This record gives sequence, C-alpha cells and structure tokens, in this order.
Amino acid sequence: MSNKLSHINSDGEANMVDVSSKSVTVREAIASGKIIMSKETFLKIQEGNCPKGDIVNTAKIAGIMAAKQTSMLIPLCHPLLLHKIVVNIIPDESLPGYYIEAIVKTKAETGVEMEALTAVSVTALTLYDMAKAIEKSLTITDIKLVSKTGGKSIINNG
Repeated sequence: MSNKLSHINSDGEANMVDVSSKSVTVREAIASGKIIMSKETFLKIQEGNCPKGDIVNTAKIAGIMAAKQTSMLIPLCHPLLLHKIVVNIIPDESLPGYYIEAIVKTKAETGVEMEALTAVSVTALTLYDMAKAIEKSLTITDIKLVSKTGGKSIINNG
C-alpha cells in the first residue's frame, strides 16, 4: 500500500486526481449498512403506520438521488455518469431494523465506491429522519464498501 495520498499534490494542497490516462472500463461498487431501532418502531414502519408516510420508499429514492449527487457532496470526487443505481432496504426483525445495500455501476475511468457509500449513508439518514418522530434512539451502523470491480484493484469485503 502506498503512503502517498492521492488527493494531495507535491505542495501539500488538495487536488482532484487526474484520471484521464486511465482506461474506461465497466465499474461496479456495492456498499452496505444497517439502521437499528426498537421492535415497536420496526413494526410501525413495516405496517406503514408512520406519521411521515412511506418511510422505506422515500429512503430508497433519497439514496438513489444521493448517489447521483456524490460529486457535489464530496469535494474531490469526480462527477460520473451513472448507468445503474439500485438501493435495497431489507427488513431484518433480528436487528430489529433494516439492512441497506446500494449497487452502483458506470463505464468510466474511475470507480463508484463513493457513490455506493453515499447512497447507503443517505438512505440510512432518511430512514432515521423519518422514523425519529417515533423513536429518538435509532442507530446507524456498519456502513462499508462490500465490493468493487472494474478498475486496477478489485475489493471483496463481502
């Protein structure tokens, strides 16, 4: 692993990495995370009995929108044309809460890890925001990159 920081130039200043010499390839990243809540809150969300409406579908849309806006949120992230964004919100009674997964795909010179991580993060934050009227002690946890393919490095943390 290199000790050189890719987003810091020789003068110690922040800069966007030049990816123009990299090959255009199909790149995909998968990220995941969880939001944990009380069983009562989980059941209210599952029953669709929430004051703010359809929490799960609203959070899914927020995650998709967030992936598309990643370069506006992360200062040195490249703006990318995204070809696929899937956000899965899977109920898990054993948490209780939800497992969140985002799959992002593009054909570009750089990867989509940040887009997948941003999608998961904003999905979890939206679930939190919409459920906080029911419960104040929600926990967002375990946000991570599960896998990335298509570039020089392949990561599989699944």
